[in-house]
Amino acid sequence: MWTDDQRAEPEPDRPGGERRRATIHDVARLAGVSRQTVSRAVNDKGEIAPGTRERVLQAARLLDYRPSRFARGLVQKGAVTAGLVIPDLRNPFFPEVAAGVLEAAEQRGWQVVVWDSRMDETRERQALDVLSHQADAVVGYFRDPDEVLARHLGGVPLVLLERGPHQTRFAAVGTDAATGVEHGVRHLHGAGHRRIGMLDGAHGPEPRRRAFLEQARRLGLPVDEGWVVTCPEHSVAGGEAGMERLLRDRPEVTAVFGFNDLIAVGAIRTARRHGRSVPRDLAVLGFDGLSLGELVEPALTTLHIDKRRLGRLAVEQVARLRAGEEPLRGPDAWVTPELLVRAST
Repeated sequence: MWTDDQRAEPEPDRPGGERRRATIHDVARLAGVSRQTVSRAVNDKGEIAPGTRERVLQAARLLDYRPSRFARGLVQKGAVTAGLVIPDLRNPFFPEVAAGVLEAAEQRGWQVVVWDSRMDETRERQALDVLSHQADAVVGYFRDPDEVLARHLGGVPLVLLERGPHQTRFAAVGTDAATGVEHGVRHLHGAGHRRIGMLDGAHGPEPRRRAFLEQARRLGLPVDEGWVVTCPEHSVAGGEAGMERLLRDRPEVTAVFGFNDLIAVGAIRTARRHGRSVPRDLAVLGFDGLSLGELVEPALTTLHIDKRRLGRLAVEQVARLRAGEEPLRGPDAWVTPELLVRAST
């Protein structure tokens, strides 16, 4: 972040009359504020009113203002900075993805600025507003549609994480959830389970939920929407609460598929409180492949995602966009989960 007494130096007019790059003074003049206020708004500091911040950011977008990172002393001349937007750094899945991004970026001599959006769409948009003026590209998890993202992006390259290949015009990297869920449900079915419930994530409709119901239909299982419970949050506590409801509504359940490993661990904890042995009375399957799954008792069967490869693919996408090349599409931009059988099924 730059201090109030630092500013982006204006560039001279270019040959041919091309418009010079907007400066912090231009933004301040258009927004009717001081350049110190522009600095606070772009840095997302809390000392200004929300309405003033929005006016400044709107002026910055109109002028396509990008602060000079060299004047702020943040990077060496010629270095590339990527912004990484993560929804919840408390969830161990996302730091592992971030580690993949950081490792791949370091190999290229790039820097990475990490922003935790805290599962908040407003903070996601703020991240784009800020990073589009401070970074050379943005990688992240965003829930807004393309047209909203474009309004906040400022023209820098964007790579979306966990967005389907037909769901966006931007470059994307993600997980082949449908194939992973198919492998997981078939595993439970092969172990003799027919009454299988699902503990879904809190931000549906999710691809994993749709894939679960589709696979249940293909296998002829007596399972429908009534066997799917939405957990209040993507956490162990969320899994505990979701499992309480599933056992209340479907006490005959013999196996549970968790949206992620944290939710699955919560399911195991609740099952034990209800006197159910795992896996004898209830099989539990997770999704993500966190190292934490090896530490619980019984060890968690899960659909393992190579999270560091996700991060590396995201950096590869950025490199392609910056080079003017077509981004990776289809299977080349996706990671397929692998079934990792442990003691919980």
